[in-house]
Amino acid sequence: MKQLVFAALLSVSLSSCAQPAATPQASAVPTAATPQNEPAFAAGTPEARAREALRALNPRVQVERIGEAPIAGFREVVAGGQVVYVSDDGKYIFQGGLLDVDKGLDLSERAMAKLRKQVLATLPESDRIVFAPKGVTRHTVVVLTDVECGYCRKFHSDIAQYTGRGIRVEYLAFPRAGLGSPDYQEMVAVWCAPDRQKALTDAKNGQPPAPHACTRTPVDMQYRAGLRMGLEGTPMILTDDGRLVGGYLPPDRLLLRLDAMDKDQAAG
Repeated sequence: MKQLVFAALLSVSLSSCAQPAATPQASAVPTAATPQNEPAFAAGTPEARAREALRALNPRVQVERIGEAPIAGFREVVAGGQVVYVSDDGKYIFQGGLLDVDKGLDLSERAMAKLRKQVLATLPESDRIVFAPKGVTRHTVVVLTDVECGYCRKFHSDIAQYTGRGIRVEYLAFPRAGLGSPDYQEMVAVWCAPDRQKALTDAKNGQPPAPHACTRTPVDMQYRAGLRMGLEGTPMILTDDGRLVGGYLPPDRLLLRLDAMDKDQAAG
């Protein structure tokens, strides 16, 4: 279970994630953004009151965005990898999916998708481990993965089938045991290897690569990005524009799911 915006006051789960991540040690959890990295709001505004209300519950919460909510009298807040709604006077907070019944839209997920798209844009393609189709690419997915989790290994064992169906897979590192763990060290070795594809495949087959010295590894940045994007289990599959696909799906089901998501998006 991921660390919550409100600590023990509220709890959520992301059932689409197939395998939960271990709670990171306190030293591995990114601290709240510094004030200069957060949006600036004038004192006494609904946005400022919303931030104050969240900080009263959790002083370390990282606030990503605060804006007008789809319902009157509330602000929509993206913070700590979640979407919450705070009344304009700062007195009331509710957490959970906000649905537009007429349009059949999950407005909370739409807000998170916007954030994920922004976060993904900060992660260079050159830092990802990419398995591309030999022919036409029909879909691209970003998969936050761990070398140890069972469903991550199951997904990768069929990587040729995914790419054979025109699905481009771009892996990001998310060591579930946290930064500095043996799991983390193994993933650093993978991302530092001369042949990342082979090193990842070997690691997922229980043959971790020998440590390689490298001046820079993106594992820390990708791990923190996963936390910002609300990850609480691996694998986490996203479209390349930040929409949540979910956890593990076999090749044919993933293709059907992506086709359906694109059809829904085109329909508006």
